[in-house]
Amino acid sequence: MVTKKSKILVIGDLMLDKYVWGNADRLSPESPVPIVKIQEESISLGGACNVANNLVAMDAEVSIYGVIGNDIEGSLLHDFLVSKGISTHCYKSNRPTTTKTRIMASKHQMLRVDKESNSPLESKIYEEMFDHIQNNITQYHCVILSDYLKGVLNQIFTQKLIKLANDNNIPILCDPKGNDYSKYKNSTLLTPNKKEAMEATKITIKNDKTLLNALMKLKKICLLKYPLITLSEEGIGYLDEDNALNKRPTIAKEVYDVSGAGDTVIAALALKLAQGYDIDFAIKFANAAAAVVIGKIGSATATIREINDFLAPKRILRDAESKIIYNIESISDVINAKKIVFTNGCFDILHYGHVSYLEKARKLGDILIVGLNSDLSVKRLKGDSRPINTQEDRAFILASLASVSYVVIFNEDTPEKLISKICPDVLVKGADYKGKEIVGSKYAKSIKLIDFIDNKSTSNIIKKIKYDKK
Repeated sequence: MVTKKSKILVIGDLMLDKYVWGNADRLSPESPVPIVKIQEESISLGGACNVANNLVAMDAEVSIYGVIGNDIEGSLLHDFLVSKGISTHCYKSNRPTTTKTRIMASKHQMLRVDKESNSPLESKIYEEMFDHIQNNITQYHCVILSDYLKGVLNQIFTQKLIKLANDNNIPILCDPKGNDYSKYKNSTLLTPNKKEAMEATKITIKNDKTLLNALMKLKKICLLKYPLITLSEEGIGYLDEDNALNKRPTIAKEVYDVSGAGDTVIAALALKLAQGYDIDFAIKFANAAAAVVIGKIGSATATIREINDFLAPKRILRDAESKIIYNIESISDVINAKKIVFTNGCFDILHYGHVSYLEKARKLGDILIVGLNSDLSVKRLKGDSRPINTQEDRAFILASLASVSYVVIFNEDTPEKLISKICPDVLVKGADYKGKEIVGSKYAKSIKLIDFIDNKSTSNIIKKIKYDKK
């Protein structure tokens, strides 16, 4: 697995989305059309730029290559990409920058005005772009081709890029357009939706049998490693290594706007394949990312934190045992998050105070790792009568909490050795540690003290049980 930031290369059609917001309360005397009185204007990233923006939100390191015009929109788009922290390579063409302007009144789109050209690019641009990409290709973990049929990803250039990625054993994912998919031949995967797949395969998808036929045809046409089709509210359908049909249903709770969901899906797939995950988990992750963005208004993005939170309830029901780590030497295998939070304790009888404390700790980062004292460790610290519950029981209950990402059992009296392995971004302790030395603090980037809830403790529960027995 890639444990540092994933470096992902995006190549394709760069677009600027402009929004003109206003009110329309009367018709023009010149013709029967609404007059929109402008109140506000805004811009956002479109096309391949939105894919890059999604990757940034998922904490990837992103480079983008494409074409802009010698115009104001081109300068705006370039500067906007740079402001997002994206390594930007905009080649200037004699064509205008692709710009889509939407006139909005009372939250309704009244009109869209497109400024664009899909005429062929100058051959010099293709040569310069490919040479620069070729010289830097080995630094990337994955490549995305984002095609909107605006002329950048023509047949020859696309095939050269796919061959370059394959020669360097780098996954290359394509968001296809049009009905001739031969130009994407030998790519790792494509992300057509159902309508696009039907146009490309000439197969009407109406059940699992026709979906399987369409996937098989896509695989044959393009020699794909992972044939898949996005199915909107039905999730994603794909073939496994034995050419058997798999369908991972959507996990969206509420759908507000599907704008840009396709860009989010390909970004999420690229991120997880770049990190070395298998296709099944990558699709699971992409489904969760799509569920996050379609629960928002407009072309939105999904952060790692949001996606992991979305996955958490599903993971808890099935995989609590898989969140328990018994060997601290293997902890490095699960650390690939943006911000790691660590805390520790005996957690003998789990109660409201514990749950509240862990939920607050979880909000401080992307992954919460809980160090759990083993049975022998608890006995040395609290006496022979403790723990009440075995380490296996305590670990499983902790791992069943949505807030907890991993539980690591340690035998030492303190978690210092474990903390030295993890080097967390945030080390969390109870507020009673204020002014005291905190074990392992030298290995953490920051320390956070969290208040306990009054009168909520394992000791108090044990005292109450003993009192009630009298």
